[in-house]
Amino acid sequence: MCDTDISVIIVAGGSGTRMGGDVPKQFLPLAGKPILVHTVERFAGALPSARIITVLPASQMERWRAMAAEWGLAGRITLCEGGENRFSSVKRGLALVDGRCRIVAVHDGVRPLVSRRTIAASIDAARREGAAIPVVAAVDSFREVTAGGSHPVDRERLRAVQTPQVFRADLLRSAYETEFDPAFTDDASVVERLGVRVALVEGDRANVKITTPADLAVAGALLAADGRE
Repeated sequence: MCDTDISVIIVAGGSGTRMGGDVPKQFLPLAGKPILVHTVERFAGALPSARIITVLPASQMERWRAMAAEWGLAGRITLCEGGENRFSSVKRGLALVDGRCRIVAVHDGVRPLVSRRTIAASIDAARREGAAIPVVAAVDSFREVTAGGSHPVDRERLRAVQTPQVFRADLLRSAYETEFDPAFTDDASVVERLGVRVALVEGDRANVKITTPADLAVAGALLAADGRE
């Protein structure tokens, strides 16, 4: 897969609130190295020629700069100061994407187990369709809560959305020219505001988003079980 025209924006703006500690979750150790290091290494391995932009709060920039140097990533990443929310953080990262870039992937910094297959499938679909996101089928039962109570929802119609969310660069730039709307739940919802159809590709259940201690334990078990490291 040619990756010379690809940029990756890794958004790592989380705090440690739901982890119950003072260390931002993207810096917590997983199998001996920080979560965000795992994430960057996944993309550096899958896309060796792509530009990788890491977006973090100003308060965490120095910590990440030191970690990147420690793990040999300093020359592989571009640092970007994030904004007050995910929308503004992605917008700032997008401003650093080279004008010759044709494909932009946006990924959660705390999804360190993303596979090469998911990355490649999402990029290939975005090249064909303009916009693509990985999803997995719902396995739990769901109920919608309303003012009058609740009722079951057909889970066959539901999909859990993952990252990387991948787009043609021109589409993503056009989408982010709009003003922030609280209705934007992810990058795909911003692009859809243009009237663009977003293609769905098969995701990977191992591509977990680490937001709680239980997620961290699951990620560690997955790494130990499949020998990815």
